[in-house]
Amino acid sequence: MTAQLFKNARIFSPVDAGIPAAGKDQGKIRIHDRGALLVGNGLITDVGDMDIVRGRTVMGMIDEVVDCRGRTMIPGFVDPHTHMCFTELREAEFELRMAGTPYMEILAMGGGILSSVKTVRNASEEALFEASRRRVQTALRLGTTTIEIKSGYGLDTATELKMLRVIDRLGRETPLDVVPTFLGAHAVPVEYRDRADAFVDLVVGEMIPEIREQGIARFCDVFCEKGVFSIDQARRILEAARTAGLGVRIHADEVHDLGGAALAAALGAASADHLLAASDDNLQRMVEAGVTAVLLPATAYSLRKPYARARHMIDAGLAVALATDCNPGSSYTESMPFVIGLAVVNMFMTPFEALTAGTLNAAYAIGMARSVGSLDPGKEADFLLLDGDSPTILAYHAGVSPITAVYKRGKRVF
Repeated sequence: MTAQLFKNARIFSPVDAGIPAAGKDQGKIRIHDRGALLVGNGLITDVGDMDIVRGRTVMGMIDEVVDCRGRTMIPGFVDPHTHMCFTELREAEFELRMAGTPYMEILAMGGGILSSVKTVRNASEEALFEASRRRVQTALRLGTTTIEIKSGYGLDTATELKMLRVIDRLGRETPLDVVPTFLGAHAVPVEYRDRADAFVDLVVGEMIPEIREQGIARFCDVFCEKGVFSIDQARRILEAARTAGLGVRIHADEVHDLGGAALAAALGAASADHLLAASDDNLQRMVEAGVTAVLLPATAYSLRKPYARARHMIDAGLAVALATDCNPGSSYTESMPFVIGLAVVNMFMTPFEALTAGTLNAAYAIGMARSVGSLDPGKEADFLLLDGDSPTILAYHAGVSPITAVYKRGKRVF
């Protein structure tokens, strides 16, 4: 057994009570001003005040001692919503949006998601892997140690499977834990224009069975929005996915209050994501069903939209997570520090609430909380060292990364 002692750190970790932190519990952080973390074979074996941890440790059995020199230690970020598997950027569309063209209008013109579909379909699997790997490595340098990545730029069976193979390979060939999500219902492809129900038939009758057979995804997601997939279409897809053994998540109420949040509650989804237009009644249904709200402030920033009502959600008792939504159209960022800064400044979350949202609650949203998301014995030793006195530095020092070191399972990877 390889044992490591990380001493002299200011440790900040969300309190994991076995469920996502909601309401006033979202801001509960365990703090050790002069703390230590003991790691064995990549897992946390002890954490607490330095003198106590050292007193419980036989120093002769320690293979490595790392002096953190008083730096702040927090869990590695968990990014629970990304579309990081793509090839080409869409800068021209960004210019259109900045000139006032609505995103849904760009999508109707064949841009947006459909633009990325063309390039991903035409890309070789190796080219897609290399382009995606570069973004994953950037996310790692910015502190993300666990990440969810969706398919959804294929919209046909062969390309969706190609994307999921690339996502699986990213998990095997980079240091990060990667959670693959099938998002075949990301948009209606051009060959099914005005035949959305027929495309849903393809997703349910061919794509999901093939994914079940290959065991290549852990979740199924669907973009439930006006002009994309209706509530009834989304329900049909997600129920088929659940029957096939996949967890279910949903892009809900991003532009219109279509009722996606209520559908997530009715299905007991792991999360409902976006929620910029979700009604109070439907958010309350999520509270009662224990569905985590994954908020994506960088998307609102990029689209110049009002931010999701994080303060209201937390005060209402909803568990809130944060994610980058990294994608080539509406949120091209791999930076969880940037997202946390936006959440604190523009969504009125406290720094501790935002820390929980970007670590523990994010882990619950993708079924990873047993192994990551907080600094607790038995979990992976995924942690960051920050150049600051507390996690507040993430929002306070805007536009830069205060991360000085990234550790994955006790091994320094940046």
